[in-house]
Amino acid sequence: VQLQASGGGLVQAGGSLRLSCVASGDTFSRYTIAWFRQVVGREREFVAAIRSSGGSTYYADSVKGRFAISRDNAKNTAYLQMNSLKPEDTAVYYCASDRGIILSSIRRGDLYDYWGQGTQVTVSS
Repeated sequence: VQLQASGGGLVQAGGSLRLSCVASGDTFSRYTIAWFRQVVGREREFVAAIRSSGGSTYYADSVKGRFAISRDNAKNTAYLQMNSLKPEDTAVYYCASDRGIILSSIRRGDLYDYWGQGTQVTVSS
C-alpha cells in the first residue's frame, strides 16, 4: 500500500485544516488508517485512528473534541479534520495503515506497516 498525505500548511491559532491521505496498491477498505505527528527532537505521537469500516474511531486526549478522522472507501481516502488548532499542534503529520492491528495496539506507530511521507502543519499564535 502506498500512502500520500497532503493538506498541511500554515494557519493561525483557532483556525482549521483538513488533511487527506490517499491510498493505492491494495483494497483500502481492509485497512485501519491512523494519523500520527512528530516534532523534531520528540517522539512520534498518536493522533487518531479509524477502523476499516469507518464505524470506530479513536483519538488522543490532546485532540479529542477538536479533530475528526473519517474515510471514504470509495475514494481510497482518509481525512483528518483539525479545528480549533493550537500552536502545540504544530508538527509533521503522517498517515499510516495496517490490516491486522488489534485494538489494544492501535496507538502504537511501530506496529503499522505502511506510512505516507508526511505533511507539515504549522499553527502560529
